Amino acid sequence: MPPEDSRSRILARIREALRKAAPPRHLNQHGGHPVAASPLRAENSQWLPPVPDDWEGQVELFAKNAIALKAEWMPCHSPKELTENLQQLAISSRWLQIGTHSLPFGQEAVDFLSLPQLRTDLPFATQELERCDVGITSCECLISQTGSALISSTNSGGRALSVLPPHHVVIAHKSQLVPDLNEAFRSLRVRYGDNLPPYLSFITGPSRTGDIERILVLGAHGPKRLSILFASYSETSIK
Repeated sequence: MPPEDSRSRILARIREALRKAAPPRHLNQHGGHPVAASPLRAENSQWLPPVPDDWEGQVELFAKNAIALKAEWMPCHSPKELTENLQQLAISSRWLQIGTHSLPFGQEAVDFLSLPQLRTDLPFATQELERCDVGITSCECLISQTGSALISSTNSGGRALSVLPPHHVVIAHKSQLVPDLNEAFRSLRVRYGDNLPPYLSFITGPSRTGDIERILVLGAHGPKRLSILFASYSETSIK
């Protein structure tokens, strides 16, 4: 086919496509009406995947999304269960040294492991962090809509802790679950105002790539394993 004919056909298809109005995104199955947004959600919620209005539904959606993204979802219904789950991870994974920071929640469970700790909120050598089997961090929030953990350099032990060790463990409290991306950004503004942390990252499953033959490979540019310990009890609060 002559090049000019190919170009004409491509342009004709583009013109035809532009004449058709695109349907609104993420409509539900009940008559094609957008899912109602709560007062906390910004106007652009209509362009984002819908999220249940009830907290239990949001927990269920987060778990579903996280598991689909190859993360390990570990709900903890008591401080004892949080400690036991973390200890089981340490034993099964044969951790010898952990990287962590001053956790606002769950520090007792980490200390119970009785393993050498490299604290990234104190002076440390990058080479030492590279030798850690796991990086245990807090998070700013968990986002139900995407199954992501939002971390920051301010609240999650700096920039390297969630990247260098091959296993990343996030310890989160139920008060840190938010429904969607809009609420995640709003929570940052409430906490930090205009002085946002210099580093923010949405951790959505373990590191991955599918660049070669569309074959999913985990651990391409960061941790190969992500575990999320979710404390659903109310005995404590985030500092």
